[in-house]
Amino acid sequence: MKILTSQQIREADAYTIEHKPISSIDLMERASRACAEWLLEKIDKDKKFVIYCGMGNNGGDGLAIARMLADEEIEVEVNLVKHSDRRSEDFTINLKRLQEQGRVSIHDINASNDLKKVSANSILIDAMLGSGLSKSVAGLIGDVVHHINHSGVMIVAVDIPTGLFGENNSTNDTKSIVKADVTLTFQLPKLAMMFPENHEYVGYWQVLPIGLHADFLEKVKTPNHYLLGEDVKPGIKERSKFSHKGTFGHALLLSGSYGKMGAAVLAARAGLKTGAGLLTVHVPKCGYEILQTALPEAMVSIDEEKSAISEHPKLDTYSAIGIGPGIGTSDETANALKQLIQNTNAPIVFDADAINILAENKTWIPFIKQGSIFTPHPKEFERLIGKSNNSYERLQMQREFAAKYGVYVILKGAHTSIACPDGNCYFNSTGNPGMAKGGSGDVLTGIILGLLAQGYSSKEAALIGVFLHGLAGDIAKEKHGEQAMLSSDIINEIGSAYLSIGKS
Repeated sequence: MKILTSQQIREADAYTIEHKPISSIDLMERASRACAEWLLEKIDKDKKFVIYCGMGNNGGDGLAIARMLADEEIEVEVNLVKHSDRRSEDFTINLKRLQEQGRVSIHDINASNDLKKVSANSILIDAMLGSGLSKSVAGLIGDVVHHINHSGVMIVAVDIPTGLFGENNSTNDTKSIVKADVTLTFQLPKLAMMFPENHEYVGYWQVLPIGLHADFLEKVKTPNHYLLGEDVKPGIKERSKFSHKGTFGHALLLSGSYGKMGAAVLAARAGLKTGAGLLTVHVPKCGYEILQTALPEAMVSIDEEKSAISEHPKLDTYSAIGIGPGIGTSDETANALKQLIQNTNAPIVFDADAINILAENKTWIPFIKQGSIFTPHPKEFERLIGKSNNSYERLQMQREFAAKYGVYVILKGAHTSIACPDGNCYFNSTGNPGMAKGGSGDVLTGIILGLLAQGYSSKEAALIGVFLHGLAGDIAKEKHGEQAMLSSDIINEIGSAYLSIGKS
């Protein structure tokens, strides 16, 4: 699914109106109907709906929603926020329709002292300003935003919370943004919804299809995408009847150190569970018995050092290489990483301490094979690539690093982002807070390594791996709950995740 800019969404609206053909007011009716149906399905009908409408098309949506809710015998109150003398044509039409219906109380808000306390039994709907906003709100709108945020009731934003810019909020006054519990956005998500600092404004968000023209959506260019099952399903390889273990590659994982062998077990198990035909784990001597006992399906290569990795095995038999989980950052381990970079022509999956070592030795990065994959969490990203002031700026840095070195950068978190060398970036739709546990990143490394070993391209391994990892986590959540699930539970559900993608 594409993520378009606010300008591109306006162009999509215009294209749809011209080519469907459909009038602007009927397209608004369709969008408002989608919101009203969601509200009717999800929210108790005994609640009173209090809707704040601006003077533009977002306000027009709010007026139409009010009419549709009133048609269902729901109590609705509309507050017209008179922040401008100008009204959009569709706003005016919907105001007239609402007045003619005669079932909704309508109040003018000309100044802050016109604002009334919202009753505790209310649901508040924000339909003041839409996604085309380019400067911080102030004046009357700012007063209403403050009033809404202190109402103490559930807040639902139509398309986007008032005050939030659709893309870059670096210069925005965040004190003047509605803090919605739910955002009902139209057709496609907004880029701003992918960033953690905007969660307190966007809340839970739901995309509502409104029938924008498929030709426009197919042809329009964007570097930002929202990763869905329909995007990864075509890339899943089917297994031939006469396949054997050699068909699906031999992965090498360099992992573990004294006290951190669990990371090696998790990553290795995930790699095999994902489908690698063979997997060898190179570990320090202290990890030999642990690996042989915990994971009999894996082979073990033993380092000459007892407590840390200091070398790599011969590389000519391996189809994919991963390094990092639990390895530590000792000098001998750093030297082993340097030798690995110098001695292989294969892309490498870099995780955890491998990234931390590279952050301290950035002159090595240009020698890394193009197509390699980095899987940092935010702090590792900061060490490797640099500090940023906000998520939008960090996204640009992530994209630039990927393009400069020809690598894939997977920044882990809610809506994990995958920056590709071609400038495209994909935000993941799967995963949940229960995955915020030690070892979850090790599992992701193993999944990606297992895909690479099977012959998936670096891009396929990154996209499918991230989606599969999150989906397995979602299935584990349903079985164990967010608090109780473990990273090993994610591994246990990789098979279920594959099956789920196949059925989608």
